[in-house]
Parts: sequence; C-alpha cells; structure tokens
Amino acid sequence: MTIVYLTESAEQPVRDIIRRFGMAESAVPPEQGSYLQADSDGISLCRVGEKGRVRVDFVGGAAQYRRTKGGGELIAKAVNHTTQPTVWDGTGGLGRDAFVLASLGLEIKVIEQNPAVACLLSDGLRRAAESGGEIAAIAARIHLYFGDTGMLLPQLSAEHGRPDVVYLDPMYPERQKSAAVKKEMAYFHDLIDTPQNEAGLLAAARKTAKKRIVVKRPRLGQFLNGEAPAYQYTGKSTRFDVYLPEPEALPTSIKA
Repeated sequence: MTIVYLTESAEQPVRDIIRRFGMAESAVPPEQGSYLQADSDGISLCRVGEKGRVRVDFVGGAAQYRRTKGGGELIAKAVNHTTQPTVWDGTGGLGRDAFVLASLGLEIKVIEQNPAVACLLSDGLRRAAESGGEIAAIAARIHLYFGDTGMLLPQLSAEHGRPDVVYLDPMYPERQKSAAVKKEMAYFHDLIDTPQNEAGLLAAARKTAKKRIVVKRPRLGQFLNGEAPAYQYTGKSTRFDVYLPEPEALPTSIKA
C-alpha cells in the first residue's frame, strides 16, 4: 500500500482527504519507492531519491493553457461536446481531460479506483474550488467517485440514469519523448502495478453509455482489448477511438 508522509504543516482538509480514501499515514518518508507527501501545499506524489513531484494543479501551467484552448481540442470533438452530452470518465487519473471537458460546460462524473491517485485528484479539485472564480465553477462540475469502474458504472446508472458518453483513458506503456512525462509515468507505474482489465472495462462501458464510448490512445497504439472501433479522431500524437454501445435487448414477442 502507498503510504502518505504526513507533515505537521498539512492542514485539516488535506488530512480529511487522506482518511477519506483510507491511506496509511506515516510521520517519516519511506526508504524507497513512490509515496504521497501531505504538507502546506497539499498532496504530492514523490519518489525516494528524486526531487521532482507530481501534483494536480488546475489553476496554472498546462491546465490553464488547455482550459483556454479546450474548445478546439480533439477530445471535444470526440465526445461531440456541442450537444452538451453527459460524460462519465471511467479512468479519472489526474483529471486533466475531465477538466477540459468541464471547462466546456459539461457535467463530468469521474471514477478513480486507485486510492493514492484519488487522493491527488481530490486535493487538486479542493484547491481549484478554493481558488474562486471561473476555475472553481469548472471544478464544481467534476464529481469524483472512488471504486472499481466495472462495479460503479452500473450502480451509478441505476441511481442517475445512463450517460451519453463513457470516456476511458487506460494507462498505456507508451514511449515518451518528454523527460517530464517520463518521470511522471515512472512515478505512476510504481503506484499502479496491477494491469487493467481491458475487456471488463470496455464491456462495462458499452453496457452503460447511451451514445458512444470514447477511448484515448497514443496515435500508433493498439486498440483497447484488441477491438477495432467504429471510427476515430486522430491527432499528431493522440487519437480517440469511438465504440458504439451494446444494443439494447429487444422485448420478446408474445404470441396469443
């Protein structure tokens, strides 16, 4: 289990997030591997022996750029955002794509099944909400759920009705050119060491979505679970594969 190095400067809202996801707390950092650090800046993903940190930041940097340019992004076309669909993100991660979609005015339900990643995302949403203004309004449209995606999709469907779109971005062992991305992916592979059930993930999504399932892939990456999509939106480095929902069962005719 990933531990949280809980420093004395960590404020109560941060401590509440750690306990919400049942993380193991420690007064000292571990001797090896990746861990979470909770301090006055929030929650960060660190690795022993390295200076870099990974933190969810929706207020500045890349998130700021993607927010202002989000309307023209390929992901917006892939989910057909002009129709204002309901979108459920089944592989929340750091919430970057969810934030882009929420910046377009969409309400997003995000599912994350790894407790450490859920901590990072929850903390990022907390800080975005505290920033006020437009950023806080966008963050308010993102609703985080913690648990197994295959189990939560039918549960949420029963409670809220089926969404128009289920969005998936499973971790992919892609070769990256950017040193920063390499470091971030290395940290995450330490956290998420269990292969995702691609068949189960895609099957659950096809039973849940009303209109389409959108899967993010590297431009030259393999299809999810080896299944060819109905159509694609392809960019320079990324593509979005679109699958159609599972046909609804037709009622059996009754003979008189």
